[in-house]
Amino acid sequence: MRLIIGISLLLFAFTSCVKNNPDPAWLEVTQWTLQSNTGLSGSEGELTHNFSDAWVYIDDQIIGVFEVPFKIPILKSGACNIKIYPAIRNNGIAATKKIYPFMEVFEVNATFTQNQTLTLNPTTKYNSYSQFWIEDFEDPLNVKITVDQNTSAIKTTPTTNTNLQSFNGNFYGIINLTTTDSSWIASTQEQLYIAKGKEAYLEIDYHNTNSITTGLIYVKPDNSTVNNIHIKLQTQDESTVKWKKIYIDRKELIGYAPNGSNFLQSFIATLDEGKSASEIRIDNIKVVYFN
Repeated sequence: MRLIIGISLLLFAFTSCVKNNPDPAWLEVTQWTLQSNTGLSGSEGELTHNFSDAWVYIDDQIIGVFEVPFKIPILKSGACNIKIYPAIRNNGIAATKKIYPFMEVFEVNATFTQNQTLTLNPTTKYNSYSQFWIEDFEDPLNVKITVDQNTSAIKTTPTTNTNLQSFNGNFYGIINLTTTDSSWIASTQEQLYIAKGKEAYLEIDYHNTNSITTGLIYVKPDNSTVNNIHIKLQTQDESTVKWKKIYIDRKELIGYAPNGSNFLQSFIATLDEGKSASEIRIDNIKVVYFN
């Protein structure tokens, strides 16, 4: 809430200043482009993203947070340093626009001229300190997700199936739910150690006509487990369903874990009420974290 109020006050003051300066320079920012970091040697996986917003700084002073693409007046002229940070909607919440901590800032020195527009096409990449666990379904024989034997299977579908186009790469995972096979319970196989207080996110690309609930499993030092239900991916209507991407913040949940715990990601889906069948497609599941 403090973040929302702070941004609102900043934008109000910004707008008031513009009214008193009718001939500003203009900054136009297009969509983000996510590039490969050669220092990571491809370990960042497929380069899908949903950087919906940008935090803008000029000469290290914050100008505001804006949904891309945008065009804004700038009350400066001459040579300036511009920093633009890629931002996500944390946990899918539109009001929480957070700088994604694993990305490099887009920085450029440029000149603002009154009544002229400076257009920037910002690029970013995962920084070299990021660590990854990835399931992108590109190896159909070695899917790194364990499914409860009493629930629906997860299958891999190739791009050669023209009725079910892949979001990215050659394969994605698909789960079909019906009245006779109405649930899917799964978790990642590899236990990860993630230090408390460090940034950690779960990224998922998804295309769903059924809700999915994600969770974080604590694997305690005695090998007992606790599944912490977390963020729900809401059902999309069949007539408008499309691929989406969400960034799920795990830092707080990790902070509550018993010392010495490792972590698994969990997924639960039960056929939505009133439906006889539904489908979930998932791809590019990434755990991105610092240690």
